Amino acid sequence: MRILVACEESQAVTKELRKLGHEAFSCDLLDCSGGHPEWHYKQDVFEVVANSEWDMMIAFPPCTDLAVSGAMHFKKKIANGDQGKSIQFFMDLVNVDIPRIAIENPIGIMSSNYRKPDQIIQPWQFGDKAQKSTCLWLKNLPKLESTDIVEKGEFFEWNDRKTGKLKKQPMWYYQALKDAKSPEHRRTLRSKTFQGIAVAMATQWTSI
Repeated sequence: MRILVACEESQAVTKELRKLGHEAFSCDLLDCSGGHPEWHYKQDVFEVVANSEWDMMIAFPPCTDLAVSGAMHFKKKIANGDQGKSIQFFMDLVNVDIPRIAIENPIGIMSSNYRKPDQIIQPWQFGDKAQKSTCLWLKNLPKLESTDIVEKGEFFEWNDRKTGKLKKQPMWYYQALKDAKSPEHRRTLRSKTFQGIAVAMATQWTSI
């Protein structure tokens, strides 16, 4: 199959698709970090879609303006137009003329601005000891089936200075915040696809 993996600089899913013999390409405005620039389109995804035919698209649109984790900034993002642009980009991906489409995003406003996702998955359902609620909107593709249910992983806990209440977040998320060298780097680290999910996407969605 000829498959476009949109908004993917990591090439996590692209590499798993390539292992199975598919003609898969990642696409992002960033340079790829997966080690295979020969499989990467560094350009606007809609230009790539317009210039070639595809059997499937798996897309990971930016979630900064859409995820509920950033709700405290929504008022500003609505006012400056950032959220509107992100919603439009998401919907433009939904409506591209490709037979099979999967769009991934965390829990956010697209559940109400578009529709509820077809399913919500977790890394710990696919062999990675981590928690990250991941929504999938599917077109002509089946829901992913769990492959290896494991523990939910470690959490970083602290007492909120303002409220005094105990708060916690997944350790992988805390580590990403700690290791980030810039806001852009932080977004990249937080958006990485877990290996088990990448394998499941590649194997299950191409076996139909």
